[in-house]
Amino acid sequence: MCDTCGCNVTSGNAHLVTNDGKYTRTEDGKSAITVLKNLLSENDHVAAHNREHFDRHGALAINLMSSPGSGKTALLEATIEALKNEFSIAVIEGDLETENDAERIRNKGVPAIQITTGNACHLDAHMVHDALHKLDSSKIDILFIENVGNLVCPASFDLGQHRNITLLSVTEGDDKPAKYPVMFRAADLMLLTKSDLLAVLDDFDPAKAEHALRHLASEAPVIELSARKGLGLAQWFEWLRSEIKAQRERVANNETIRPNIQPEGVELHQADSHHHHHDHSHS
Repeated sequence: MCDTCGCNVTSGNAHLVTNDGKYTRTEDGKSAITVLKNLLSENDHVAAHNREHFDRHGALAINLMSSPGSGKTALLEATIEALKNEFSIAVIEGDLETENDAERIRNKGVPAIQITTGNACHLDAHMVHDALHKLDSSKIDILFIENVGNLVCPASFDLGQHRNITLLSVTEGDDKPAKYPVMFRAADLMLLTKSDLLAVLDDFDPAKAEHALRHLASEAPVIELSARKGLGLAQWFEWLRSEIKAQRERVANNETIRPNIQPEGVELHQADSHHHHHDHSHS
């Protein structure tokens, strides 16, 4: 398991591996691998339950992923401001600590449930399931799940969402899709945020960022926008409207859709965390 950040065992699934939990005891010599596989299997089971819940109520669930500070909450604020009279919106916020982002969303007049993950660098399906008990899903058209700011693990855990959106701020560098392929391969849409800063940045080329995405064999659309300045938001809103329409059609036909989950992200993060832990122990 990941000893450094504890990302595989979360507050949502800890009951499965502690005390007399379902996976407390495993085969000798295979405990870490077995527990990880069991936790992912349990997560997928709960995620499927969450997705059935969304579909039953006709809600579209969208998972927002990015590094910290890329503008996820600012995007949600602008989206709520523009669409709250057109659609019923709710938000689940994931952060290591604080209710700051949830408070920002509530100030826009929509329900927001804050999940504080402690040491876990991503949300999981158990956490989302618990949060759903605090929302009236029958009154939701779009549920945005703002995942913890992290460019690896969030792509590897199915939450029950229908779509994944990865945000890339122009302040981060146009090579991020190449450096973090797991995250960007999982994206159904890539948003290049803070695009108003392109005028003063000479080291970010949107074309290079999109080329890096295409190099991953991804056909996800790319939208440049600035939540603060309102640039590109119309295209983003149209994408949302088309997705809501598609979700309603799926529900009418008793169909669903599962996003592109990247399970190898857990293994990559586990290896990376152990590498850093090893380096630290010899410093």
